[in-house]
Amino acid sequence: MNPAVGRARNAVKAALEEAGWPRRVLVGCSGGPDSLALAAAVAHFARRGRVPGAGGAHALEAGAVVVDHGLQEGSAEVARTTAAVLGELGLAPVRVVAVQVRRAGEGPEAAARTARLAALEAEARAWGAGAVLLGHTLDDQAEQVLLGLARGSGPRSLGGMRRVRGLWVRPLLGLRRADTLEVCAAEGLAPWHDPTNEDPRFMRSRVRTGVMPFLEAELGPGVAEGLARTAALLAADADHLDAEAQDAYASLAEMGALTAEVGALTAEVGALTAEMGALTAEMGARDAETGAAGAPEPPRRAVVLPGDRLRALPAALRGRVLAIALTELGGQPTFERLAALEGLLDRRGSAGPVELPGHVRAYRQPRRKGAPPGTPYGALVLVSHR
Repeated sequence: MNPAVGRARNAVKAALEEAGWPRRVLVGCSGGPDSLALAAAVAHFARRGRVPGAGGAHALEAGAVVVDHGLQEGSAEVARTTAAVLGELGLAPVRVVAVQVRRAGEGPEAAARTARLAALEAEARAWGAGAVLLGHTLDDQAEQVLLGLARGSGPRSLGGMRRVRGLWVRPLLGLRRADTLEVCAAEGLAPWHDPTNEDPRFMRSRVRTGVMPFLEAELGPGVAEGLARTAALLAADADHLDAEAQDAYASLAEMGALTAEVGALTAEVGALTAEMGALTAEMGARDAETGAAGAPEPPRRAVVLPGDRLRALPAALRGRVLAIALTELGGQPTFERLAALEGLLDRRGSAGPVELPGHVRAYRQPRRKGAPPGTPYGALVLVSHR
């Protein structure tokens, strides 16, 4: 057996074991060397109807989906040809799904990925597949980490792609792109080479064809492996910190409809700042309009976090807790806005409000007028105003 073929098959077995031995899987295949090599390795087991593993053989049915993004001339023919090859390998069912790529504030690569993953998820749900297998390799992982570094990303992003995350399984993250080309040659497969992979208009293509070869030439071999190793180390750290942050959030947060007490606090903050005064007027106008229509306004959701306990958390956990709170309200955490949110915890600074992406507004609870000594204050209040 060709060594690369053996590595690919072993990688598939290891990934399926980590995923809990799903009985039905779908392979997402573009016809390129990576996903075609993956399809060949999966088909080896699918033709036999089982995968040998710990505790004996595990039943396996494997189909495939080819997503036609319609972004290149001749893409429909490429998809049909790829589907025929997948059928010949022994995968069934094989479906070609055409999608429309809609760019809603995303670049072309991100928009295509969004459409592709949505189509794959829908196909998996329709067929009852327990996993969708994708052909990302160690080279893809290295490129992902390098792009994350260039963007100033945190550990979660730099942790890269996981071999198993929910529905998505990436068995080949330990193999190089050269391995998948070798698998295709050994299996007699002629992969399609996507011209956009070498199109300098796309950042990932520039990293692949220019930056990574330059780093390998200047720093010596092993750069890709080093970046992938960094991803593995950071992923483990990020998992631990995320779990700790979830526990901290659960113990700190009070969440629900915007209560009368929080509403009163909002009014007090409005009296303290011109911005909040404008907010109060806006809310009042909305309430008057709703009252005139005779229908109550839906309650706004709020999260309240005690300021003292939040400040006492290590910075790595505090930022994550704030991101969880914002996400709970439908907001979108960004580095700059989370920094502004943390700034509210400084009692010497502004009490807010701070506008956050996703129609969320945050402020620091002021000291209540006339409140008896010892009354707590300074909590961080986040309010959804969708």
